[in-house]
Amino acid sequence: MEGPVLKTELFPNPAPIDSIDLLKAGRHYLVRVRGGGLTGYSEAHSSVMSVAYPILLKRVIPNFVKKDARQLERIFGEAYVAQSNYKWQGLPFWVSMAAVEIAILDLLGQAAKKPLGELLGTVTKREIGVYRASGNRGNAPEAEIDYLKKIAAEDGAAAIKYRLGARMRYNDASTRRDLALIELTRKTFGEKMTIYADANGSYDVPMALRIGRAMEATNHRFFEEPAPFDYYDETREIAAALKIPIALGEEEMSLRGFRRIIEHRIADIVQPDLMYFGGMIRSIKVARMAAAAGMECTPHMSGGGLGYLYVAHFASCVPNAGPHQEYKGMDGTLPVECATAPLKSVNGKLTVPTGPGLGVTIDPDFLKRAEVVRG
Repeated sequence: MEGPVLKTELFPNPAPIDSIDLLKAGRHYLVRVRGGGLTGYSEAHSSVMSVAYPILLKRVIPNFVKKDARQLERIFGEAYVAQSNYKWQGLPFWVSMAAVEIAILDLLGQAAKKPLGELLGTVTKREIGVYRASGNRGNAPEAEIDYLKKIAAEDGAAAIKYRLGARMRYNDASTRRDLALIELTRKTFGEKMTIYADANGSYDVPMALRIGRAMEATNHRFFEEPAPFDYYDETREIAAALKIPIALGEEEMSLRGFRRIIEHRIADIVQPDLMYFGGMIRSIKVARMAAAAGMECTPHMSGGGLGYLYVAHFASCVPNAGPHQEYKGMDGTLPVECATAPLKSVNGKLTVPTGPGLGVTIDPDFLKRAEVVRG
């Protein structure tokens, strides 16, 4: 965790942040950063920003304007304590911070003429293995299998993830579905398919062990969030009792919290959400801690927008990011163009853009429709 992440030596000249704006075009929210004749963008997790935008405008943006973007890590830390912002921390605050950070990184990438991964680490992968994930819960096992077959076929995915439990609870009906689906998924897709499952905190310890052992018997790769996300003692008990790796971290928003998870082996795989957790740099610090402990750091992907790009750039330079990253497909995503990659999973792999910053250009006609959001 110690030591800077951003390679400031790539920027010999000052990189002033002249302005930061929040734009809205349809249902999409974008952060635009301008400075030194360059412009950086991020998609600001639109479903969160539609509610949280006053925090972005009033408590986050003012701390970054007129600063030197090369000092991003220091400015980020100062913004956390400015105006007692640490008392406001939570998903709306950290998503706002992440949106600004990623837009600044996009601008810095253009200044250095390097993709995000090369600003933050050593790029070792240009192709990222992906998994397709279902958001369904409560449908019949056969219906879920049909859906998983459909989305896997769209991209030739070699990995899938589905949901278990009833979200933060379980009942007889959900348990019957869980046990049937666990067995049917492996039977349908065969041994070559990598299978993950996410319980979204649905179980107590006894039920988590029952479900986890069924997953072990069918060779699932990891069991995500078996108990409620802040039930650390229970999750550690589950992880210690099962052979299948336990993944945790979607709702974690503290670096110290991740340090505790790693040091006490509360889970086997840590999953910072690149938006919920406050951006790329904080998440890479978690990955460094995990690597020191010999653990995997596979980020969680919330929302759509440009999230697949953030995850791809993260995985390109994080050696312990795991074999597959979440990919939600291209339906309803922000319209962008890319000269160096197709931006679509092909045979279960996503090519990471090699252009500067995020490596994409937002459709100019789309940007013409965007309006500045005022506080």
